[in-house]
Amino acid sequence: MLGRKAVNDEQERALILAIDPGPKESGVAVIDRHSYQPVKAGKVPNDEALDLIHAPFVGAVVVEMIASYGMPVGVEVFETCVFIGHVEAEADLYMKPCHRITRSEEKLTLCHSPRANDATIRQALIDRFAPGVRNHGKGTKSEPGWFYGFRADSWQAYAVGVTFLDKEAMR
Repeated sequence: MLGRKAVNDEQERALILAIDPGPKESGVAVIDRHSYQPVKAGKVPNDEALDLIHAPFVGAVVVEMIASYGMPVGVEVFETCVFIGHVEAEADLYMKPCHRITRSEEKLTLCHSPRANDATIRQALIDRFAPGVRNHGKGTKSEPGWFYGFRADSWQAYAVGVTFLDKEAMR
């Protein structure tokens, strides 16, 4: 289930949906394009992720793209590729721009190293957006931090969105 922070109309026009795709469930993060503030984050069934694409508060979609590293892969990778195609088709149907970000782009943009892993990407996000905040930037219920409510794939979806926004800012 996704929690939602309060936003105004102007902020809603500037929100992007970032997706870390999976074969059955995907990590999603709705991010304010200007402040990078996460508005929603969570892991949802793929049909719910597709429903978010046509939500009026989403202005653009960013999805992590599978990249080949020459290793054998299983059926889950192919199912994830099919889902990425569904994401792009749904975004096209609702005339929302859809962008792809690869994992290697995330590593280089956020950590400046091709050897980064999930833990180093997560730490780079914490250091950047919530330095010194308790509980890995999540804070507490009474004093929520930047990453309040984040779990598992929320971090990776947020990394996809931040990478896109950083690359967009460099253009």
